[in-house]
Amino acid sequence: MPQIEQLAATYSSQIFWLLVFFGFTFFVVGRGMVPKVMDTVAQRDKQISDDLIAAERARKQANEEEEAWRVRENTNRAEAQALIAEARTKAAAATEQRLAAAQSVIDTKLAEAEDRIAEARNSAAAEIEDVAADATRDIVSRIAGLSLDDAAVRSTVKENLVHG
Repeated sequence: MPQIEQLAATYSSQIFWLLVFFGFTFFVVGRGMVPKVMDTVAQRDKQISDDLIAAERARKQANEEEEAWRVRENTNRAEAQALIAEARTKAAAATEQRLAAAQSVIDTKLAEAEDRIAEARNSAAAEIEDVAADATRDIVSRIAGLSLDDAAVRSTVKENLVHG
């Protein structure tokens, strides 16, 4: 079989070139390029790891700052509520004082008005008694022709005005 003999003659040459090619590929790619690629991958992994650590630190710091801010805001809110309550209390006290002063002025005016009304009522009642007494005396003297005592006429008029 000539094809097998020819194969054996070229076989060693093919193996030689196969070994040369794979050896060259191994040293160029395996020893030259792969370590560089692996270094780049390691650097990226380290950079990602460092970035994750920095992000975790930043997140913790942000959480701490947010918590401190919340505490400050809650304290400020409580202080503001206390100030508002104090202002309301002061305003209520001031309003109560003003109302009390106004009420005392109103009460004074009301008492004065009631006194004037009572005085006017007494004056009007006295005038009515005088007019009624004069009218009664005139009527009795005209109709009956009698002259009555002023005190008796007044007491009778007063009694009739009181009892109706």
